[in-house]
Amino acid sequence: MALMTGVQVLIVLSLYAVCHLSLVEAMARRELLQKLVARVNAEGPYVGIVVPNSYEMSPLLNSSIFTPYSTSPIDLSGRRFYIGTIESHKVIIVMTGLSMLNAGITTQTLLDYFDISGIVHYGIAGNTNDNLHIGDITIPKYWAHTGLWNWQRYEDGPDDELSLEENGDFTREIGYIHFGNYNNPPKKRDNYLNNVWFQPEEVFPVTGTPEVREHHFWVPVDKTYLKIAKQIKDIELVSCVNASFCLQTPPKVVIVERGVSSNIFLDNAAYRGFLRKKFNISPIDMESASVALVSLTNNVPFIAIRALSDLAGGSSNENEASIFASLAATNAVIVMTNFIKNI
Repeated sequence: MALMTGVQVLIVLSLYAVCHLSLVEAMARRELLQKLVARVNAEGPYVGIVVPNSYEMSPLLNSSIFTPYSTSPIDLSGRRFYIGTIESHKVIIVMTGLSMLNAGITTQTLLDYFDISGIVHYGIAGNTNDNLHIGDITIPKYWAHTGLWNWQRYEDGPDDELSLEENGDFTREIGYIHFGNYNNPPKKRDNYLNNVWFQPEEVFPVTGTPEVREHHFWVPVDKTYLKIAKQIKDIELVSCVNASFCLQTPPKVVIVERGVSSNIFLDNAAYRGFLRKKFNISPIDMESASVALVSLTNNVPFIAIRALSDLAGGSSNENEASIFASLAATNAVIVMTNFIKNI
């Protein structure tokens, strides 16, 4: 092996010094962050407020309702956590970003780092219930993830075994949708898309044995939180975006049976009708079930408050969701704030 020249030695030593300095700086930042989190937790516990997007979170952060602490915000794992109070109740607010994955990661990060007594999730949602209107606030008793499917082999029917069914990985308990016509039973060779079976999620509770799974489809919200929600049904909500745009029907708070989520922005009336008929759901979104499943896994109380911004796949006005999204978000904040007051 050839000996290094003096210049090469200097380069290697310089690189080592830079790397060492970067490592020391990273360790110092990590230690400072740990002390800051410990300082925040010493004042806990907190109610975790989990919000999907900035336009849903801004009405809260920009209002006098939320009073931030001097330690707020704290940045962790690409998320920003706002620490403070709402009506003297200690809260930590965090935005997830769009979709089930982001919602799950954010909720788990919140629970991993901070002393959280419960999760309140709020935002806007699509509507599948013809008895409800834009601006209404829905608080479901149960949430499910409807994006986990077993796609059945072409030519198989409802009575044929599903893939991996004998191992307990998949089940026919929840039900299926036939792509030919969901109102009629499928026939063999009827449609290349055939059938998909809705599947429950695998959950590994912190209170259970590691690697021993449970299966859950409908995840209930916390019973105590639901009782509190029933006490705020008569609060006054906003009806107008501005002088030109007002809701035809005054919005209200409604306790509904079920809501569902998946990584799908639903803009299809047929699928909306199927989900409503099959599962008796009202709101449909892309995050709530993920937050529910993470809360269930961690044995933490959970509830979701979703304001209806549009009829999923059924509006004659293509701009309906964008017009009323801000109003729906504002109403969701109003209901969430009143819920926090009553905890």
